[in-house]
Parts: sequence; C-alpha cells; structure tokens
Amino acid sequence: MGDPATPPSSELAAMAIVDGASLKHPFSDRVPVRSIVCRPDGGAGLAGNRVRAGGWVKTGREQGKGSFAFLEVNDGSCPANLQVIVDAGVEELSTLVQTGTCVSVEGVLKVPPEGAKQKIELRVERVLHVGPTDPAKYPIPKTKLSLEFLRDHVHLRPRTNTISAVARIRNALAFATHSFFQEHGFLYVHTPIITTSDCEGAGEMFQATTLINEAEKLEKELIENPPPTEADVEAARLIVTQRGEIVAQLKDAKATRDDISASVAELKIAKENLSRLVERAKLKPGIPKKDGKIDYTQDFFARQAFLTVSGQLQVETYACAVTSVYTFGPTFRAENSHTSRHLAEFWMVEPEIAFADLQDDMNCAEAYVKYMCGWLLDKCFDDMELMAKLYDKGCIDRLRMVSSTPFERISYTEAVRLLEEAVKGGKEFEKNVEWGIDLASEHERYLTEDIFKKPVIVYNYPKGIKAFYMRLNDDSKTVAAMDILVPKVGELIGGSQREERYEVIQRRIAEMGTASRAI
Repeated sequence: MGDPATPPSSELAAMAIVDGASLKHPFSDRVPVRSIVCRPDGGAGLAGNRVRAGGWVKTGREQGKGSFAFLEVNDGSCPANLQVIVDAGVEELSTLVQTGTCVSVEGVLKVPPEGAKQKIELRVERVLHVGPTDPAKYPIPKTKLSLEFLRDHVHLRPRTNTISAVARIRNALAFATHSFFQEHGFLYVHTPIITTSDCEGAGEMFQATTLINEAEKLEKELIENPPPTEADVEAARLIVTQRGEIVAQLKDAKATRDDISASVAELKIAKENLSRLVERAKLKPGIPKKDGKIDYTQDFFARQAFLTVSGQLQVETYACAVTSVYTFGPTFRAENSHTSRHLAEFWMVEPEIAFADLQDDMNCAEAYVKYMCGWLLDKCFDDMELMAKLYDKGCIDRLRMVSSTPFERISYTEAVRLLEEAVKGGKEFEKNVEWGIDLASEHERYLTEDIFKKPVIVYNYPKGIKAFYMRLNDDSKTVAAMDILVPKVGELIGGSQREERYEVIQRRIAEMGTASRAI
C-alpha cells in the first residue's frame, strides 16, 4: 500500500452522501476519528455532517484574542488528530486547551479555508463533557518523550503516539495471525499457561507456587496465636486420661445411660482438643521440608509447577489427532539477560503440522511472514508511517521487500562457508565463525543485509546445537531444522521436522542426556 491516491469523482460523490449516523461507532454515539480523517479524501467528503466526537486533547491554543480555540483531538483509533474549533460562547476555553483534557463534543464538519493542512475540521456547537487536567501535574507534555520516561507513567503511555501505534500494530498482527492459520485450515488450541513440563530443558522457568504465601500467612498467624507448648499438650493429654477414667468408673458403677453418654461426650471433646493442639504444635514457620528438601506435596499442585516456556508439547498431541493446529499465547522465560532480545514474557505463535517435512515447514513459515507484512501494509500503513518517521526510516520499504520477495534458502554448512569467506575478505565478527557454532545475531544479519539483502532461511543445522526431537538427517551430523532470518532483526522464526523413528529418538535422548533432566 502506498500513499493514498485521490479517488475518482464517482467515489467522492458516494462518500458525500454518507451521513453522521452511518459513521457512528456501533456501541457509542460518537464517530471515531479514524472514520473521519483516514478516508482517502481526508474527510472532505463528509462536510456538512453533524457528528459527535470524543477524545483527548493533544494540543490546544486560544486564537482571536480568546474568541475561539483550536483543539487537536485524538481518540486512539488512528495516529491522526481531528481539528476541533470551539467558540468562547460555547465553553470556557482555558479548560479545553490543556493537553490531556478529555472532551466530548457535537458539531458540524466543515472544509477549512484553502491552504489549511487539514482536509476537514469540526465546528463545535455543544460541548457535552469536559474532563479537565491540571497542567502543572499532567506528566505527558507536547514534546517528544523517551520510552524510559514513559515507563514511569504506565497508565498514560497509551496516550502517546508511539505506544498507541504499537498497540494498534500488535492488534493487527494478532488478528492477522489467526486469519492466516484459519484460512489455511489450522485449528486453534489453547495450551496451559501453568505446566509441570520444561519444554526447553534449560531450567530457565518461572516457578508457580503457593508455598511462599502460605508460609508467610502461617508465620503471621503463629506470631498472633503462638503454638502450644509441650506443657500445654501434656495438660490436654492428662485431661483425656482423666475423662477416660471417669467413663470407665461410670460403666463399672453401672451408672445411668445419660450419665455415661454425657461423660463420653466430654471425653470426645477432650480428645478433639488434644488432636488440635498436637497438630498446631507441629507447625513450624518457613517453607515445609522433607528429608532436607522442599516438600512440594504441600504445594497447590502437589508437585513443582512453572509458567510455560512453550505450548509445543501440548499442541503436538493435537497435531497427532487433528492434523494441523496452532497455539498463540503468552510464554515466559526466566533468563537473567537484560537485553532487548530477551523478554521475560512474550506471545509466541506455534503451529504444528502432521504428515509434513522440513520443506513444508519452510513453506508455511515463509507464507506466514509474507502474509503478516502484507497485512501491516494494508491495515496499518499510517501507523507504519509514524514508525518510519520516529524510529526506522526503512521499515516500510523493508515490509514491501519481505512481502514480495522469495526468501533465499541455504544450508547451515553453506551459511558458514559464506561467513568464513567474508572473514577472509576482512570482515570482523565478535564471535568466531566455524562449523558447529550457533549463529549469532551479527552473523544472521550479515547474511540477510550484506550478502543476500533479503530474508534467508537457513536449514540443516548441526545436531549438537539443536533439540533432540528434530529429525536426524542421513549424514548423522545435522538435523532437519530451519530458521528464518530477516534484515535488521536476525532470527524471526525457528522450526523443524520432528523425529518420527522411535529407535532414533531413543538414541538421541540418550546421547543428549535429556531423560535425566526431566521434571
């Protein structure tokens, strides 16, 4: 999608007959700003329509010696603002013009004077609501703000151009992910977020436990209500003995049934009290232990549980029953690495296909990436223009290139050969290049940005750097694994053909010692 062209006169005529009512949000009286300013004509074809609009003032200024005010109002539906003009006779202007003010207004859309930047503006006739801000305290000024600054004002971040654009882009990509897989016959499977399986086998998992909370509650309770002493327990045990002797004496004396029953009831109460005291006497502050180790039988799930690092294990079982499936949800990694490439929490797309080989896997992954890039160009072009302006000038051209260019496909061995030739030619890498290494980001980007200048799929990796379940190739040195590498990023997608030969996977498990790491 390029810059929007001027639509033909017939299309403009059709736009002009649209009334304000048809533009309304389906569950609100307001008309979204996007429905007005993101039309191909910039909204000019809507002139004369009466609409209600709501949003937050990005900038405001009084003009004409305080006789009217210009407001730039944004409701988050798009990056662009709607210019709103309010006369002093309609509302107190000093409150309206403050950045961050929430307004709901009603008026008529007008074409501004010739030469104006906007194609349409709203002349306000009624101000329906004003949520004022204190300019001395409101922390989001008109000036450009760093992302670090915004981390300290989390509740207001979505009002900024960057964060609202990122939210719309993520929304589009999530929707596109489901669209792609649904259009290609995949079944969406919800896999557990809390699991006892360590899918990656690296031990980098966040643990989910109630033991700590329970230990803190118990410690507080024991402070407020100390456990019984040995003397307390012995006193209670003595009472039980005495009550038992009384019951025996009554029976020997052939007392009445009522007397015996009453005495038995008192004995029962004494035994229950003793039991409670014995149990409370066993309570100790801290996390419960058994044989010197944490006693997970006392935990919520009666064993160790973790936040999932991958839904792969669960979704594979569905692939072996319903053929083509995918899961898309949050995953968690406890790697203590504070870089932009390591996230503690992120959403991951994991498709699985039965009766498919590595070639099918690569075809699916390439089609998915191209689909996503095309979707962004089609649905989020204005947001991508903002990203190009603020952060990455080449992002739109790169999206176009990725969505329309066949990906290069090379083996790992060939990739290493190309990198070694680059080193011989004077290229320096921080990490040495040799067959058997796990390619670093600098290697991946060099392949995509300098050698091929487009996305690259590297396949058939050394078995020593890949998981045991990836299919062993005939050379017994490599496995049927692949990574999609893209410019400016490096690895974007990883995948593999699974090992289906039972005796081979048994041997691979033994070679890698995976069985001993099972949880």
